[in-house]
Amino acid sequence: MQPLRWNYRPDHLRAPALVCGFQGWNDAGDAASSAVSFVAEALAAREFATIDPEEFYDFQATRPRIKLGDEQGRGGQARMIEWPEVHLYEARVPRAPRDLVLLTGHEPSFRWRTFTGLIVELAEAIGVQLVVTLGALLADVPHTRPVSVTGFATDPALVARLGLTESSYEGPTGILGVLHDACRTAGLPSASLWAAVPHYIAASPNPKASLALIRKLEGLVGVVIDARELESAAAEYERQVNLAVAHDPDVQAFVERLEQAAGDEPPERFELPSGETIERELQRFLRQRGGEQPS
Repeated sequence: MQPLRWNYRPDHLRAPALVCGFQGWNDAGDAASSAVSFVAEALAAREFATIDPEEFYDFQATRPRIKLGDEQGRGGQARMIEWPEVHLYEARVPRAPRDLVLLTGHEPSFRWRTFTGLIVELAEAIGVQLVVTLGALLADVPHTRPVSVTGFATDPALVARLGLTESSYEGPTGILGVLHDACRTAGLPSASLWAAVPHYIAASPNPKASLALIRKLEGLVGVVIDARELESAAAEYERQVNLAVAHDPDVQAFVERLEQAAGDEPPERFELPSGETIERELQRFLRQRGGEQPS
């Protein structure tokens, strides 16, 4: 069975850009995968294909899920398995210079060269002109500052035009790095955007970082996204984290040190709690507050 399964083939896409976001190692605070999902919903994207997970996933690491649904013709509920597929969507944007193809799913476990080759083949089959990947990484940055977005592209002028801080990272890579190498080999233009997520609140979804990625993506592909809902979520997120920080003097001192470092000010010397302690206390406080609105 072929791993790429078409629901239908999207025709007449206008200069499409393929935007990819994977859950997992490349996705601190769920920022990248949430950004792609938000764009898909905002643009009323339609799913046109999936990639079967059988060849590419370790199901002990990325487990399928049980879902309850109506059992056709019998009444009651049926237990169904949801496998960790990769989903592909098309988004037609008539007033923009191009349409979008959106890819989202878990980072695969196996056969990365085969997997990325499959994506490149799909991109070439539907006329994709640019591949954009979104990622998020943990960093020593305060949550109170604007989200730093770094990036790189096969066209250096594109990095300069977007005002990105070009990444100089060398080291282990994830599926995004392998996908960019596959695009380079195939001669397919590509770019990558990475948001910096505060390491001390890594376990919480970070809508502020998702919003920053979407804003940079808009400038890259020329498509405007109505992100008012995400803007509200980002503001609420920052209010909740501010309350959590104010609750603990040690955490507050740590964040102040990060703010000083971000502003190139010489930080005062004091003993800092461990990163694990900070994250544990913040998560405990946020869980206790639940969905409560800050006063």
